[in-house]
Formats: sequence, structure tokens, C-alpha cells
Amino acid sequence: MENKRRNTGKDSKPKRGARGSSKANPARKERRPSADSKDKKPYRKAGTYTKAPLRKADPNRKSNNNPHTKADDGKTRLNKFLANAGIASRREADVLIQSGAVEVNGKVVTEMGFKVSETDKVSFGGQGIKREKKVYILMNKPKDFITTADDPFGRKTVLQILGKLKERVYPVGRLDRATTGVLMLTNDGDLTKKLTHPKFGVKKIYNVQLDKNVTSNHLQHLCDGFELEDGFTKADVAAYVTSNGDKKNQVGIELHSGKNRIIRRMFEHLGYNVIKLDRVYFAGLTKKDMARGQWRFLSEKEVGLLKMNQG
Repeated sequence: MENKRRNTGKDSKPKRGARGSSKANPARKERRPSADSKDKKPYRKAGTYTKAPLRKADPNRKSNNNPHTKADDGKTRLNKFLANAGIASRREADVLIQSGAVEVNGKVVTEMGFKVSETDKVSFGGQGIKREKKVYILMNKPKDFITTADDPFGRKTVLQILGKLKERVYPVGRLDRATTGVLMLTNDGDLTKKLTHPKFGVKKIYNVQLDKNVTSNHLQHLCDGFELEDGFTKADVAAYVTSNGDKKNQVGIELHSGKNRIIRRMFEHLGYNVIKLDRVYFAGLTKKDMARGQWRFLSEKEVGLLKMNQG
């Protein structure tokens, strides 16, 4: 019987991936559907899709889940109410609330974040607490007084100038110990936040006396701005206070920044030492007709303008 030789031609080689079986390698089906097929979606090439249009946000829509976006209901947190009344600080008030020492409308409240309205009656230790009257004070701050409620080192504070007041007030922002001029004090926390928050851009004007004459290039440099250790800063306006002769060491500077010691640091960056620093304008308030160390209550008109200008 004649032996059959194995055909070693190219046609006899198994195709790659067939694993030695012609049945294991059927013809692949075309993945792309036919272009004229009506019952199937047309094939979409990569990179040819278009994004769905973004839905325009509704500025009047407020989230029900985020407490920071809820509408103001006119109520005040209980711990803030106690702090404003001079009972305790907010943290201390939280402890008093948790211990069951505070009542609202005759019922003990221990819930953190509880809010009270103007008609609610709050009592502590069996005695009713009256809502603290809002007080707004303007001071021409003298030198060598610090703008804090109290000082552990026993230094003089601006509150000592006020003497005894029924209401507890706090400085709005800070002026360092050597800086003089316009300083506002109040117990209105909401207004204080607006006057000190950077996004509101409260206008401030200072008169600065330097240890030497300031060049015109450096005045321009102040307005152009530069980097300090805590970021970029610039003045809105910088100009000589007087132009008498060659005496150009007194500069008026206007800015909105509330960074710590910003005026002194800006001039130090340019190679100057500040001899005197006096704030002459703050949020529309000036120290006109006020001697150093003198203070007065703001009028209703002044308070109204402050609140209106800060939104």
C-alpha cells in the first residue's frame, strides 16, 4: 500500500489562532453594523461624538441638603445668642446647653445647633436673658494699645479706653500696637464678618511716614504689585501726601487687603522702614473731629450706610 506523504505546502499550515482546527477559526463577523441598516444604530467613530449641552444653573435654586445654601430664616443659633448676651463664649455656651442649663420657652434644650427666633424666651439658671442691643462704636485708636478683648501679658487694650459698657463689643479687624487711626468696634457679628471678609473688598486708606524719601518708581511698584511670603499683594492707589520740596517720605496708600501687617511688609519689601502708620479711612468711616483716643457711637444713618454698602 502506497504511503501517503503529508502535504507540507503553505496551504496546509494552520492559521494563527486556529489551534490546529479549521473549525475553531470561523470567519469573523463584522462588528460594524451596515450603514443602511435601519433597525440598528449607525457605527460612531472615536472622536466624532459631541458632548451633551451643560444645563444652566439656576442662581435662585437652593439645595435642601447643604446647610450653607439654605435661606436665612432670621433665627440665631442658641450658643451665639448666649455669647452675644455675655453669658459665655460660644464653646462655653455649647457646654452649658449640653448640660441642660439652658431653657427655651420653658423647655430644656440640649440640641447642638438649635436656633431661636426673636419671639423665643431664653433663660439660664432660672433667669430670663434679654437680647443684647446692637452697638456700633468708632474710635481714633492711640498708639501702644492692642486690638484684642484681653491680653495675657497685661498690655493695654482698646476696650480699656471704652470703660464699662453694658454690651460686649469687639474690634472689627486689627490694627497693630504701633498703628493709630480709625477703628470700629461692635457686637454685630454678621456685619463684622462682612467688613473683614476679603470677598467684600472693604476700602482702607493709610498715611505712612517712612525713614527716607520714596521714589516714584517704588510708588508705581506698589500699585503694580509683587509677591510676599503669603502671596501676591498690591495697592489700589499710592501717592505722596505732600509735594513740598524734596520731602517725599510721607505716602498715602489705599488698598482692600486685610492681611496682617500688610502695609509695613510691603514697604519693608522695597527697603523702607515705617516710622508712623495712621489709618484715616475704613469702610466709609473717618476720624474727623476726633482726637487721639476719643470714641463715639455711630449714628443710625452711618450704621445704615455700612450695612447697605456691604450688601
